[in-house]
Amino acid sequence: MRRAAALFAAVLLAGAAAPALAEPPPAPDLPLADPAQEARARALFGDIRCVVCQHESIADSPAGIAADLRGLVREQIAAGKTDDEIKADLLRRYGDYVLFKPPLRIGTWLLWFGPFALAAGAGVVLVLRARRRSAGEAAPLTPEEERALAALTADDEAGR
Repeated sequence: MRRAAALFAAVLLAGAAAPALAEPPPAPDLPLADPAQEARARALFGDIRCVVCQHESIADSPAGIAADLRGLVREQIAAGKTDDEIKADLLRRYGDYVLFKPPLRIGTWLLWFGPFALAAGAGVVLVLRARRRSAGEAAPLTPEEERALAALTADDEAGR
């Protein structure tokens, strides 16, 4: 009986502690005072991927890191940085994945066009093999060769 009461108390305590362990919701965003700067910030929010949600932009994500990124973008806009400078800073911090449209580099070229290059290479190899196979086939026998073959096979059948 004591075990059951202790187990029940442990479950109640764990349930009461669970909300305290959850991440608090992010503070509401404070828009920039200048409407043009705020419009620029909101346009940038759509280009930046939430590093937690991964399929949402920071404009749509409820994650705390997305709120932090929105605040960072607003701070940098207020400091007078250009969109390219802000994106370069985010790329430095989080890598190419943070942008929905990452910059074209050798790595991204390989990622996007590498499979097509491999498929084209495999197609070339298959075509070359098919040509070699057709070129390596024996030519049809001449009438003299057919007579000689018929004579050889007739001798073999007679000898059996």
